[in-house]
Amino acid sequence: MSKNATTRAAERGSPRARFTRLLAAMLGLVGMTLAFGAHAQEPVRLNVYAIPSAAIEEAVTKASADLAARGMTSFQARGHAVHATLYLTQYPQGSEEKLIAAIGALARQQARIPLVIKGAERTPSDWLFLTLERSAALQRLADLVTLTAEPLRDHAVAPPEWMEAYPDKLPVFERYGSPNVFAQFDPHLTLLARETSPELDAFMAQAKADPPHAEGMVEGIGIGRVDADGQIVETLAEFRFPR
Repeated sequence: MSKNATTRAAERGSPRARFTRLLAAMLGLVGMTLAFGAHAQEPVRLNVYAIPSAAIEEAVTKASADLAARGMTSFQARGHAVHATLYLTQYPQGSEEKLIAAIGALARQQARIPLVIKGAERTPSDWLFLTLERSAALQRLADLVTLTAEPLRDHAVAPPEWMEAYPDKLPVFERYGSPNVFAQFDPHLTLLARETSPELDAFMAQAKADPPHAEGMVEGIGIGRVDADGQIVETLAEFRFPR
C-alpha cells in the first residue's frame, strides 16, 4: 500500500473521521424523518356527498352509454361512484374519524328526499354535468352538511385556479373553504372533465333537444377521498337515512 493510501486509511479509521461519518448519517436520518413527517401531515381532500337512488344512477348510466357511443368515457364508466357533492374541501390529516362521526350523527336525523335530474350542462372549460334540481330539501341538506363539517376543515386551503373566472364565489370560499355552498350551491352529477372530443358538441345538441330527466331520491350521505377532479377514489363511510 502506498504512503498516501495508508494515510487515507488511517484517517478513515480515526475517531474524528468516525464521528464525522456518524454525524452525517444522523443528519441524513433526521432529514428523511422531517420529510416523511411533512408528507404525512399533508391535508386530505374529502367529499361529503348525497347517495342517489337507482333511478338516478340509471340516468347516469344511459348518458354514459350515449357518450361512449361517441367515443367519450364518463367518470362512471371509469369506475367512479355516482354522487352529488354536498360539501367538498380540504381537511388536516387525521381528522377523518371526527368527520365520519359528525356526519354519521347528522345522517341519523335525516330522511330520504327527492332528487331530480333536469338536463345537462357544459361549462366553459368543457366539464359535462347532469344538472340537479336545487330543491329546498336538497339545499337544506347541503347547508346542514356544510355547517357540520366546516369546523373540521383546513383553514389554510387555497382557492382553485378555475375560481379566477368566478370572483363572486370567493367570499363564500374564504369563509367556508368551498365555492359551492349556501347561495352558491350548484348540485350536479359530473360526467366528464376538460373533454376535448368534438363529439361533445353533438351530445349537447341531443341533450338540448331531449333533456335528460330522471326522478329519484337521496338515500343517504357518504364521505370519500377524492382526486383532483372531485371523483371518489376511496369511500370512507356511507350512512343510509333511517326512513
